[in-house]
Amino acid sequence: MTDLRQKIKQIDDEFSKRHIDLDPGGYYIIYVDRENQLICAKHFTNVINDKGLAVDPETGKVIPAKGKVNRTAETLFTGRSAKELCIKVIEENPDCPITMLDHAAYLGREFMKAEMALIQGIEYIQD
Repeated sequence: MTDLRQKIKQIDDEFSKRHIDLDPGGYYIIYVDRENQLICAKHFTNVINDKGLAVDPETGKVIPAKGKVNRTAETLFTGRSAKELCIKVIEENPDCPITMLDHAAYLGREFMKAEMALIQGIEYIQD
């Protein structure tokens, strides 16, 4: 089983290196709230500039992909499972800002990773 895990990790690591277009509808910071046993997703707005970079609509500054950014989330979504969170973010949200199918698929994968981390008591790191 370890060989299969390593093979899948290698495949996923390669796919993580590919170019992706950013969603003009915004981005999500996902984390696990262990105390309340929840998966959380903070939604932030952005604008995509002519170079394809996410920009803070208030300041006009590029939002870095790594590191701490002091911004206020537009909305906080929480769920006890990946499925519940997907339903809240996409199906029950009449103002769902997700405009790209690959972004929706990415969120589903990340919500599942967060759910597994919550169940297994391991660290969750958003890809």
